[in-house]
Parts: sequence; structure tokens; C-alpha cells
Amino acid sequence: MLAMLFAVSLPAVTARLYSSDEVQYFSYLRSIWFDRDVSFENEYRYFYDHDIAQSEGYRETFLERQTETGLRFNYGTIGCAVLWSPFYAVADLWTRVTGGAEPDGYSKPYIRAVAYGSAFYAFLAVLLSIRAARIVGGERGAVAAGYAIWLGTPLLFYMYVAPPFSHACSALGVAVFVSVWLHVRRTWSARGAFALGVAAALMGMVREQDIFIALGPAVDFAMSAYKGLGVVSWKLGVVRALSGLLGLGVGYVPQLVAYTSLNGHQGPASHVARKMFWDAPHGLQVLLSPEHGFFFWTPLALLAIAGLALMRTRVTTCLLIMIASQVYVAGSVASWTVAGAFGQRRFVCLTIVLVIGLAALVNAVTRTAADSRQARALTALVILTVWWNIALMAQFATGMMDRQRLEPARNAYNAFVTLPLETPALVYRYLTNRDSFYRPSPAERAQ
Repeated sequence: MLAMLFAVSLPAVTARLYSSDEVQYFSYLRSIWFDRDVSFENEYRYFYDHDIAQSEGYRETFLERQTETGLRFNYGTIGCAVLWSPFYAVADLWTRVTGGAEPDGYSKPYIRAVAYGSAFYAFLAVLLSIRAARIVGGERGAVAAGYAIWLGTPLLFYMYVAPPFSHACSALGVAVFVSVWLHVRRTWSARGAFALGVAAALMGMVREQDIFIALGPAVDFAMSAYKGLGVVSWKLGVVRALSGLLGLGVGYVPQLVAYTSLNGHQGPASHVARKMFWDAPHGLQVLLSPEHGFFFWTPLALLAIAGLALMRTRVTTCLLIMIASQVYVAGSVASWTVAGAFGQRRFVCLTIVLVIGLAALVNAVTRTAADSRQARALTALVILTVWWNIALMAQFATGMMDRQRLEPARNAYNAFVTLPLETPALVYRYLTNRDSFYRPSPAERAQ
């Protein structure tokens, strides 16, 4: 059923680039594939000349400034390029064999490859999330939780409306990492630890801040070593920890090579650190701000977190640590509001964690309820939060809302009064005249 729904939904995937973020991630792939380097001058110039990004901010940042090695800055990472490459290869082969488009790396088949690749990876993240929810809490509620998180979080937006962002790939990277962890933690073998390290490297290569997710399994491993559970002892623990670090180092080599070639050192551009405040001064705001907070954009996350808290197991404690790690990182960034973007997009990586949590809440409610009233109430809440997300997507895409911030009262009125009457027309317009949606201003495109 899930696969059929995904296949039917593929026409809803939007195959075009909007913003500088998308251009940067795409340019990594195009430059490595065609030019065998990380010099992005020609890619940035192409998109600028073709009206993809024409703001003054874009030109100054990406066509005038230079790195220490004399190249153009790229604040993205290589992981999306790695994940997109199989789809890109198919597009390249198709254009060369059929002559249906220019085999230049920019034409429509290449953009479609990246867009549909992201959509596929987002769907795969949902499947892995459902499987993980079954492992942690059993069959009950896992599939329903997968549907709800798929439709009720910004994953939906970055799967269908703006797939060339990194967030769909980020959801997959974390889903793979958590899935590997749930398997490896049974024995904590050296081989398993190495695989977990490689999965962590992929996660970090997609989005650098996602590497903080590894704190959860690190705590789990430390507790196993401390308590001497199973086959884990301190001596074996050291060996296995080193094996995990080796996997991380080996897996992260492509990113280190790219950083060195681009920036002259094994790390991102040095001025990026100036945008971070490591005491997380915005930690509460990133969750609770009515204009920008995660819980206002995605209230379904509150239900999922409640489910994790109710389970009270070591696994769910580690999952809560993963959430806390992302709150810390998102609250440490100067651009914590992510104004101009849809949702608190940095939390899309937590898709698998939220599915596990929501499934746990469903299990708790259906197991303890004396009658079906609590279950019906939970179902109603989930439906409301899913509609809230979809309604915000519609408002964001049509310009019905301020894309720089939420206005909860106005957004709620539009969601529950205005949009129900306009939904059929909007769906038809999305399928037949999609270019009329989501036309960012030059300032928004430069963000």
C-alpha cells in the first residue's frame, strides 16, 4: 500500500531548483561528475545566467568571493551528491543514448534525477522508520505513525515541493544510522561498530550537524560497557569503540578530500564558525517561538516526543538525546529562525525518531485505554496536526502567509476556514500549473 501510494504521488514531485542551497548541493554533483573537481564557477555562473539565482547577495557570495585555494565557496557537503549519483548516472546515460536532451549535466533529465532521487530517499526513510518502530515497540501503530509523520511534518514539503534541498537525503541518512544502531546494539560487535561508524560518516556528509545524532548510540554503548551487559566489557569496549571511529574516519574520507581541495584545510570555510554560538542561546526559541518554533510549525512532534517519554527504555532515552542534540545545534546557529524556509527544516533529519515516538504513543494509548475514547481523541489530534502541516504548505506555496514567519492566528484561520473551500482548485492548479506556486523573491532565493 505504501509503495503504491508513493508511485501514485510521483507526479507531485517538483523537478526544479529554487535557491542557493539547492544550487550548492547540485553543483557538487555536477562538478564532480563532469569536471572531476570542486571548482563551482561554471555551475554558479550557469544558474545565475539562467535566472535561478540573480540576487546581489548570490553574486557576491558565490561569484565574487574566493576560498583559500582560489575557488568559489560552497557551504554544502558532498553527501547528497553521493546519494544522488545513481539517479544522475541514469539521466546521463539516457540523454547520451536517446539524444532527448543536452548531455550537459544541467538539462531537465538531470534536475529530474535529483528531484526524484530525493523523493525516493524520503520514502525509503519512511519505510526504515516504520521498520524501526516495529523493532522498538512492536507492530501496533508503526504503519499509522509512518503515514502521519510523512504527511504531518516538513518532510512532505522537501520530498515533493523542494526536493533538491538536502533534507530528504538527511532523513534517509539518519534513518540508516538509527536502523544500523538498533541492529548493532544487540551484540556491539567490532564489525557492527565499524558499520555504524560508516553510517555516521554518511550522515555527517549529508548534513554536518546530523553527526550530533551519534550522541544517542554513544551513550547507549557507554552504558552497555559500564554495566557489562552481554558480551561488552571495558577491554572489548575499547576495541569496538576504536572500530567505530575507524569506520567513521574511513567513511568520511570523501568529505575531507573535498574540504581540502575547496577550502585548503579539512573542514568547512573558517568564517562559518562565526555563525555558531555554542551555548545554544536560542534553544528554547527554536522550539517554542510562536513565529518560528518547531512545535508551532510541527505540533505532531509534541505527540511523538510524548510517546518516547512514556516508553522509558534505554533506546527511547537515547532517541530523546538525539532530539536534544538537534535542538542544541539548531539553537546555536545565528540563523535559528530559518526565516524564508518552510518549517524548522533542520529537524527533518529526525523523521525516524518521530515515527518511533508516535508509534510508541499509539501503543500506549491503545494498550491502556479502558474504552476507545482516548484512541479516538489521539486519532483526531493526529489528523488535525497533519492537516495543519498540509495547510501551511499550501499557504507557503501560494503566498497566503508571510514566508518569513508564522502568524498562528492568521495561519489557523486560513487552515480551517479559507483552505477547505479552495483545496480542490489548488490541487488542480498544482498538477496543471505548478510554476504558479512558490515563486520566491530574489531575497528569498539568496537565503
